[in-house]
Amino acid sequence: MRHVRSTLGVCSIAMGMFCLTPLVEAELYVAGQAGVNIPQSLSTVEYSAGGATLGGNDLSLHKSVMYGGKLGYYFDSLKFQNFNLGVETEVFNSTPHVKQQDLTLAGIPLGTAPGLNFRVLNWAPVNLMVRYQAGALEPYAGVGLGVFFTRLSDGTNSSSSTDIGLNTQLGLRYRVTNNLALFGEWKFNHANISHDNFLGANGLDFSANYNAHILAFGIGYHF
Repeated sequence: MRHVRSTLGVCSIAMGMFCLTPLVEAELYVAGQAGVNIPQSLSTVEYSAGGATLGGNDLSLHKSVMYGGKLGYYFDSLKFQNFNLGVETEVFNSTPHVKQQDLTLAGIPLGTAPGLNFRVLNWAPVNLMVRYQAGALEPYAGVGLGVFFTRLSDGTNSSSSTDIGLNTQLGLRYRVTNNLALFGEWKFNHANISHDNFLGANGLDFSANYNAHILAFGIGYHF
């Protein structure tokens, strides 16, 4: 329930901010993006059952293709010289699967475990954006909350979770025309993911820190 309340709160903020956009003159843009997710290992791994919690080793993840889209506004009323403020929502998907690797529990070796399928869908309801307009080039940066929808599966059993984390980006946009733009950016994602009834095991919970660097490229249309 705590995850559901947090998600509803973020959604309410997102809807509120975007409902305000018709009140001011704005530049709307939409964009598609694709790239590579370069995740760090899942860290601070814990398994909980029956009131007891045991720590496990870090879990290495595979690199993955990412893809998604963006929708945003830059406000003329929030402009100072060449700097411009705006808001953006974005969503992107990747599959940084868990590698086959040796496992330990409370420091005790458990042998080699097969890999797991791992899917991460990140929705950033509201990124706060700032850009610097220098002719055709526009360096920009953004930060906001991310809603992380994750799913772990061994091919037979699965578990899913929705958790709140951090979404950041730093990029460079090139305006080919007034309306068409190309961009490249680096993102950093962080979330503590928590799966109840891990892989279908009733009463077994799993939690870990998810951190990922993402390199993305895309094309956008500015109205």
